[in-house]
Amino acid sequence: MSETAASISAETKTEATPDVAVLMDTRAQLYGMLARLFREEIDLATLRELQSMRFPASTGNAQVDEGYHQLFEYLRRAWDDSVTELAIDYVSTFIGHGVNGYSAAYPYESVYTSERRLLMQKARAEVLATLRENELKRGTWNEAEDHIALELEFMQRMALRCAEALRDDAEDEAIAYVRTSYDFLENHLLNWVPMLVTDMRLHARTLFYQGLGQLLLGSITEDEAVLRELLDSVA
Repeated sequence: MSETAASISAETKTEATPDVAVLMDTRAQLYGMLARLFREEIDLATLRELQSMRFPASTGNAQVDEGYHQLFEYLRRAWDDSVTELAIDYVSTFIGHGVNGYSAAYPYESVYTSERRLLMQKARAEVLATLRENELKRGTWNEAEDHIALELEFMQRMALRCAEALRDDAEDEAIAYVRTSYDFLENHLLNWVPMLVTDMRLHARTLFYQGLGQLLLGSITEDEAVLRELLDSVA
């Protein structure tokens, strides 16, 4: 990784630069998949697509491996009616039926970073400001900006922009996107996702959503190390 990371340097352009662009494409694909799975319930088309995917057996990250293993175990036994089971579990896991902030794994950063576990708090305002700074909007989806799916989509978009900048030889711009991604991980996702995943373990009933939580936590932890190494290489 160190040689690949060094290739992003604005001072040293090497043949490895396309490898970093490919890395960014891979990161974007993963973040996009995670965002889709947290955004809404699984429909039949998505279930079929997931069943056709090949998950890695060993990535070097125990949490990622466990997440993929649990997803695989669920998907290999799933059939058409599993869509209903997953829809019920999605509601139970992320929406719940209680009236307080402890009845589900609520997918909003504000719930986990505000004193009274309320929606639309400081975290939402901070994420909204970050989106505006990067000329992004949440679209027509009617959820607060600090929803986990939107935060993951932000990471996806930064990875895609970084890959495009690298291919355009705009290395300073690419470094800025890496730095923005790292800061967002540190200040937002890593600040609350561990607590979200803990609640997912409590409320999810299917291996699918248990595995999704593990995959999310392992992925952002691993990504933090990757981005830090890239930034260290250009310091």
